[in-house]
Amino acid sequence: MRAVAFATANSPLFWCRGWFWAVNGVCESFCNVMTAAAEAAPAAAAAQPGSSSPASLDSPPYSGAALEAHVQRSWSYFRSLGSPKWHVAPMVDQSELPFRMLCRAHGAEAAYTPMLHSRLFLEQQKYRDEHFSTCPGDRPLFVQFCANDPDTFVAAAEIVQEHADYIDLNLGCPQRIAKRGFYGAFLMDDTQLIEQLVLAAATRLRTPVSCKIRLFPDVSKTIEYARMLQAAGCSLLAVHGRLRECKDNSAVRADWDGIAAVRAAVQIPVLANGDVQCMADAQRLMAHTKADGVLSAEPLLSDPALFSSSRQPEATITPLESFQLCREYLELVAAHPSHARMVKGHVHKLLRGWLSEFTELRERIQRDASGGDLTTLRSLVAELGSLIAVTGRDHPIPKLTERKLKQMEKEAAKQASIQEQEREAAALAAVGAIAAAVVQQQQSEQQQQQQQQEQLMQQVAHPQQ
Repeated sequence: MRAVAFATANSPLFWCRGWFWAVNGVCESFCNVMTAAAEAAPAAAAAQPGSSSPASLDSPPYSGAALEAHVQRSWSYFRSLGSPKWHVAPMVDQSELPFRMLCRAHGAEAAYTPMLHSRLFLEQQKYRDEHFSTCPGDRPLFVQFCANDPDTFVAAAEIVQEHADYIDLNLGCPQRIAKRGFYGAFLMDDTQLIEQLVLAAATRLRTPVSCKIRLFPDVSKTIEYARMLQAAGCSLLAVHGRLRECKDNSAVRADWDGIAAVRAAVQIPVLANGDVQCMADAQRLMAHTKADGVLSAEPLLSDPALFSSSRQPEATITPLESFQLCREYLELVAAHPSHARMVKGHVHKLLRGWLSEFTELRERIQRDASGGDLTTLRSLVAELGSLIAVTGRDHPIPKLTERKLKQMEKEAAKQASIQEQEREAAALAAVGAIAAAVVQQQQSEQQQQQQQQEQLMQQVAHPQQ
C-alpha cells in the first residue's frame, strides 16, 4: 500500500493537483484530519483490548454475568471437541506433525504443536514452512506461540487460526532461550503484559485462546494468576505442576496439589501436566487434581502409545513395541515430511535400548543420516530390524551402561538447545536487518517527499513572473 501511495505522489497528476492543494487546502485538510481523529478517539479507546472501557459488555476482561457467559462458552466449545482427555504436550522440534499423528493413532485425543516464535512465524515464510504443518486428521489441535507483543501474537495467530482449535500462549518455557527472549515462564515477572497478550488474542481472534502455565512458589499467587487469565479471556488452562526454576523435570516431582488448587479456583476447563509415565499415572493425576484432561511430554517420546487403551494401565512399552512404533513413525514421515533433525531425534529415543546394544549402528545413524534425505535413515532402521531378528530376543543386551546413555542423551540435549538458540538468534538477526533496511528506505523516501513539498511551497510563494 505504501508503494502505491508513493507512486501516486510522484505522478504528473499529483503535481497538477498539488498547486490547488497547497494554496487552498492546507488548513481545511488539517482541520478535517484533527476533527476525524477527535471523533475516532473514544471508539479506538473502547476497542483497545487493555482499555478500562471495553467495546461491549461481553468483551474481556470479564466479571459477573459476563464471566459466567465466558465460562459457559468455554465449556460448550471444549465439549464440542469431544472433551479430549489425553493430550500430546508441546515440545520444541518434537511434537511435529508425524509424531502427533503417531500418538493420535495410539490413544492421544488432542495435541499441541511445538512452540512457535510469534515474530519469526509472522515475518519468515521459511520459518513457517519448517516449523508448522498439519493435515485433516490432526484435530483437535492447539497451535502454541511464545510472544511478548500483543500485536505480533495476534498477527501470527491469524495466519493459522483456521487450522487450530485453540491458539495457545506459552507461559511455561523455563529454558535459557526463553529468558533471553523474554517469553514463556519469564513473562511471570510481568503479569500485566500477560493480561494484555490474552486480552488482545481473546478480543481479536476467532479461535479460542488457551494458556499453558507453571506454578508460582506461593499457591495464592498462582490462583490469582489463573483467575486473571480466565477473566482476560482464556478459554482453557493447562497447568504444569512445577516452578519456573525447575528446568530438569526428572529432578523434582510435580506438585499435583498445586494443580488441584488451580482447578478448584477457576471455572474454565483445566489440563494437568507432570509425572505421567503411563496410563495409570494419567488416571491418578486426573483423579487427584479433578482436572479435565492430562498432558504428557517427554514420556511420550519414549512411548508414543502411552495413552493406548489396549494396554493395561500400569504397562510400559517393550523394546519390540518401540521398534515397531519407530517403523510406523517413519511411514508417517514419508506421508508428512519433517526436518531431519526432528526425525533423527525421535529415532534415537524410540530405539534407545536397541542402539545401546548395536552401538556401531547408533554411530552410523548419528554420522550418516544427516541432511534432508531420510533414505539412509530408513535403510539403517531396516538394518537394525534384521539384526534384532537374528538375535531371536525380544530385548536388547546393552553394551552401554544406563549412566553412559543418560550422559550421552544429556549432552545431545545440551547441543540441541545450543543449536536452537543459534537458529533463533540468526533468524531474529535476519529479521532485524530487513526491518532496519525498510526503515532506512522509508526515511529516505520521506526526506525526498519533504524536499519535493518544500520546493513546491517555494514555487507557490514565489511564482515566476
